Amino acid sequence: MAKTHLSLSHDPLLKGVPADFTLPIRDVRASIGAGFLYPLCGQMRTMPGLPSEPAGERIDLDESGKIKGLF
Repeated sequence: MAKTHLSLSHDPLLKGVPADFTLPIRDVRASIGAGFLYPLCGQMRTMPGLPSEPAGERIDLDESGKIKGLF
């Protein structure tokens, strides 16, 4: 679940473990690569997921020590 880390609720002003609150879910997104759905609560920003093959795996050094595979 994507929510504020400041509270068990969606509201960062309700610190800690508030009682008797409603948790509104504003959207549900699919993480296709991981194979699950996750709800978004409040005004959360999410980061894009990584590709199945990270670009860093294509970076290497050639025989002369020059970097190859950056672009």
